[in-house]
Amino acid sequence: MKKPYLLLFLSGILLTSLSAQTITLKKGEIIESIPANDSISSTFSLYLPTYFTTDKQWPLLMVFNLEGKEKQAMSMFLSSAEEEGYVLAAPRVLDSISLTNNMLATAGSLESITGMLPIQNGRLYAAGTDSGGRFASLVPTFIKQVKGVISISASLANTDLLNIKEPFHFIGMVNKNHFNYPTLLSDEKILDAYKFPNHILLFEEKSDWPEKEYLKKGMQLFTLQAMGRKWIPRDSAYVEAAFQEDLEKINSLKNSGNFLVAEQYLGEMMGMYGALKNLDSLRKVQKELRKNKQFRAMRRAENAAFLKETLLKEDYQYYMEEDLLTHNFKNLGWWNYQMTEINKFITSSNPYDVEMGNRLLGFVNALAADNIEMVQTNDVVDQDALAFLYMLKTITEPNNFEFYLKTISLSAKNEDFGTSLFYLEEALKKGFKDKEKLYGLEHTALLRITPEFNTLVSKYLKDALYDIIEEE
Repeated sequence: MKKPYLLLFLSGILLTSLSAQTITLKKGEIIESIPANDSISSTFSLYLPTYFTTDKQWPLLMVFNLEGKEKQAMSMFLSSAEEEGYVLAAPRVLDSISLTNNMLATAGSLESITGMLPIQNGRLYAAGTDSGGRFASLVPTFIKQVKGVISISASLANTDLLNIKEPFHFIGMVNKNHFNYPTLLSDEKILDAYKFPNHILLFEEKSDWPEKEYLKKGMQLFTLQAMGRKWIPRDSAYVEAAFQEDLEKINSLKNSGNFLVAEQYLGEMMGMYGALKNLDSLRKVQKELRKNKQFRAMRRAENAAFLKETLLKEDYQYYMEEDLLTHNFKNLGWWNYQMTEINKFITSSNPYDVEMGNRLLGFVNALAADNIEMVQTNDVVDQDALAFLYMLKTITEPNNFEFYLKTISLSAKNEDFGTSLFYLEEALKKGFKDKEKLYGLEHTALLRITPEFNTLVSKYLKDALYDIIEEE
């Protein structure tokens, strides 16, 4: 079967900047590295649904990934974009580039896309996960044409920048085990106070990415809002089909005993359909659910976990800051104890303690990662603070060998071979086997030729690179 093609001729400033090139865009495929219409030579990727035509206007969803994985990020949205009829784009933005230049690249890409494709005015949206989600939440603040955001496993980047006169539609998606879950609940209250349309969707998978149905629901919510505000004609069949899907979800949650998520989703449905349907029957279901004794017990248990979590997070923040300032390596034992306690939560029979434990683990790791980035970007890098954080990460992520290697390298750089050898053996005990990487570690030239280093390598990996000669 032949693939459909669409030939688009660019005009005006875009035509000039591309030296009168003609670009052939394939429908149903991701097209990468399209030059943007800006002064910083940025690019973007693009996806057109297989049934795309130029005789109608389309909504646009820009997907952001700050790690240079635009195609991978876009791929997660493809089937949903096909079903819901969205054009996808991914401006190239990177963590290593300033916010200003990333926003200029986004604006330039948007200008190029709206200049070449029939994109509907008022239906421009942004999406991303983690750092990409936080960046996406900033886009409507700087680019007023963008009217909505899908933020996956990420809270709002800066609530102080919200403008009550320029509201946008915020859709947060998160798993209850993710450390950003409580933060998103707090963001929801702020958005409600500012009268921003918003929804928080809780997905089941314990990962940063939700199931496909949630990505589809995000686009669906933008479409329902557009109908409610009369930006596009109301499609009664579309509204009813979406509503029935959501009712089935509520019934499934209730039947499985997941009353907290069912009640939360009922609240989200009020905002989804308030301008489109009479919701009296839905309010009755929500009222009855809130009277349910099992629901009330669950709510109390979750609130108790939230309170305990808040107090523990405050401790973690305080002690990490103190330990960095004082280079308190002796407190690594305290952190090791905290990880033991967190693991007790994770293996608890109480589901709310389990969720809390997973959130606390994610929080500590994110806090340490943020501090590593902060220390490394200082004009003068505090080597002792960095060493502490690398050692801490071997405790909070014991199976991530990256931080053992960083500790070995940094300790060797400071001629602390005893510490290097200790973390070398810890890594080898846990199963590290990449001998080539080990012998290529930066700053370890002197360490690698010591008998102690090669004895450990021979013990756990066989065949050290250097012979071990014992003096008589």
